[in-house]
Amino acid sequence: MKITSVETLACDAGWRNYHFVKVSTDAGIVGWSEFDEGFGSPGVGAVIARLASRVVGQDPRRHERIFAELTSATRPASGGVVAQGLGAIENALLDVKAKALGVPCYDLLGGKVRDKVRVYWSHCATWRINHPTWYPPAITGIDGVKAIGREVREKGFTALKTNIFMYEDGKPSGWRPGFGSPFAPEINVDRKVLRNLRQHLEAIREGAGPDVDILLDLNFNAKTEGYLKILREIADLDMFWIEIDTFSPEALGYIRRQSPHPVSSCETLLGLREFLPYFREQAMDVAIIDTPWNGVWQSMKIAAAAEAHEVNVAPHNFYGHLCTMMNAHFCAAVPNLRIMETDIDRLAWDHEIFTHVPEFEAGHLIVPDRPGWGTEPNEEAIRARPPKGDAGLLDYGRRS
Repeated sequence: MKITSVETLACDAGWRNYHFVKVSTDAGIVGWSEFDEGFGSPGVGAVIARLASRVVGQDPRRHERIFAELTSATRPASGGVVAQGLGAIENALLDVKAKALGVPCYDLLGGKVRDKVRVYWSHCATWRINHPTWYPPAITGIDGVKAIGREVREKGFTALKTNIFMYEDGKPSGWRPGFGSPFAPEINVDRKVLRNLRQHLEAIREGAGPDVDILLDLNFNAKTEGYLKILREIADLDMFWIEIDTFSPEALGYIRRQSPHPVSSCETLLGLREFLPYFREQAMDVAIIDTPWNGVWQSMKIAAAAEAHEVNVAPHNFYGHLCTMMNAHFCAAVPNLRIMETDIDRLAWDHEIFTHVPEFEAGHLIVPDRPGWGTEPNEEAIRARPPKGDAGLLDYGRRS
């Protein structure tokens, strides 16, 4: 079996776009993966297109060889969007190989450890505050935050993750200076931020009740001093984990050793070499791996290194349904899993873009047993919703 073409497709996804790789073969088998250009990564599609000529003509089942060849060809500029392009190609090759064998992708990863995966409702309140046009009903005040907490519990989910918000005249808005909204490059945390964050967390806890785990994502929105201020402010609250992004493993280790809550991190790292300093520093309790960025096969290696350092893993997953299925197979096969991220608030047309959507039961995702990833993009639906030119994190603060 030989690869005959490598294509990229994209479609409108509300405030961002969805992006896909399609690998066709002379055996008639087509492999798919989902990647992303909106999370600060413009140009991944251009990388894939440039690398396609080195992939066409090769046997897709030899994905490790192809990955090694592409790594060699791009070594002077390794990492960044180049690494993400390699990961996207690898994931599509895994889909081809699994379909050729007639098995789910988790069989390529060593087989299932579990049939279902506990998930947390990610961006809980966040999407309805920051993007109410796409994720109704809009949350316009603290009562809406309490209401979505109740909704999480009533729909049978056992965990949720939220973000930082400021309340001006009672109306919430996202506070994400680490992503330039508002533009405050010093990224300081003052008393107003602390008061508003505590108010938000107490409201969502009131709605969710005592038995729902609450996770807080701080992203890159503070420096070491600010993270420690936040941790002291919410030390008495019951938190599942605090998610912190920093480019310094030493700083993160310093924070973790003073934190009253478990710390998760590393969702923006690429490749095992970038993770190793954080593992050696014992900088986090849970390592978050972006499997669309890294490639699921390579992510299994990162997870094995985490296991060797007594660290559990969780996937970074806030994209479309294909990414959710890709992460479901990773979660099914990896032994040292903590929990899986997923967005329950979805676009009205998400179900049209994919042949199968994730199935949830009592706060768990049921691992699909269909060949490959268990879902594919619908090309007709993709063509019906052409991508926007300005979408994603680069325009995050400008879009409703």
